[in-house]
Amino acid sequence: MAKQVKTIGVLTSGGDAPGMNAAIRAVVRKSLANGLKVKGIKKGYMGLLNEEIIDMDRRSVSDIIQKGGTILGTARCMEFTTAEGQAKGAEICRKHGIDGMVVIGGDGSYRGAQKLSAQGINTVGIPGTIDLDIACTDYTIGFDTSINTAMEAIDKIRDTSSSHERVSIVEVMGRHAGYIALWCAIANGADDILLPEKYDYNEQRIIDNIIDNRKKGKTHHIIVNAEGIGHSTSMARRIEAATGLETRASILGYMQRGGSPTCKDRVYASMMGCYAADILAAGKTNRVVSYRNGQFVDYDIDEALAMKKNINEYMYEIARIL
Repeated sequence: MAKQVKTIGVLTSGGDAPGMNAAIRAVVRKSLANGLKVKGIKKGYMGLLNEEIIDMDRRSVSDIIQKGGTILGTARCMEFTTAEGQAKGAEICRKHGIDGMVVIGGDGSYRGAQKLSAQGINTVGIPGTIDLDIACTDYTIGFDTSINTAMEAIDKIRDTSSSHERVSIVEVMGRHAGYIALWCAIANGADDILLPEKYDYNEQRIIDNIIDNRKKGKTHHIIVNAEGIGHSTSMARRIEAATGLETRASILGYMQRGGSPTCKDRVYASMMGCYAADILAAGKTNRVVSYRNGQFVDYDIDEALAMKKNINEYMYEIARIL
């Protein structure tokens, strides 16, 4: 039998992503429209354990949809990975009357939601990560903004690389997943792409490609390197020594997390936030909101965490060919 929820808590956890504020806004306003109370939890699971909990109304989320980051803040919390921390978190929820929780974040955040659900707090996860590395969904909040930010930066680097006839290594985010690098490689017309899922560490192949392209008259060379491969600066020194060509590394870093979210990130995050609020209002728990095959759907968290995601082989081959 579905459990009736009266008060929903909402938190953001893990790395911030553009569009999180749109999701928070949607959760708050849709929950209020469903006749429920809403409380915001600051600084993720750490804020929950520290009882940094505030009441939220429609005005609490005014004028935030266009802002990057998260108005609730986010933090890592090792204590919540322990059974004691999880039990404490559930007890604090009950103390504040929170019987439903929306967790916006990645896989690690879902595991926390899974533990809260096991403690009797109805939970729903929303995929908020720029890395697009959650297997159960074709879209994650922040990815679209991130790749557009990176794409624009690489375009600018290409201009100066061409002017100086340089080799440029551009390092984008993606510690374990190469989706940002893959999309940018296609969008920016990169000459080489290095992904954690695919790179064979054959640096000589890259050097040979640079030399071959230069012989054919190409005046610059763009390498998109995922953070999971890293070491862009030392790689640039080795390539310059091997080719005799000026080689520079640019690490885009946290600029990819910030900035005003794109239209897609605002709209999709809003849809996911509303969907999550409706799931909780219906009494569901241990669910993850996803976007699959053009539809917003939900999965059991256990099922979602068991799924594996691999780089699209055809897309990777296209990036190499183009």
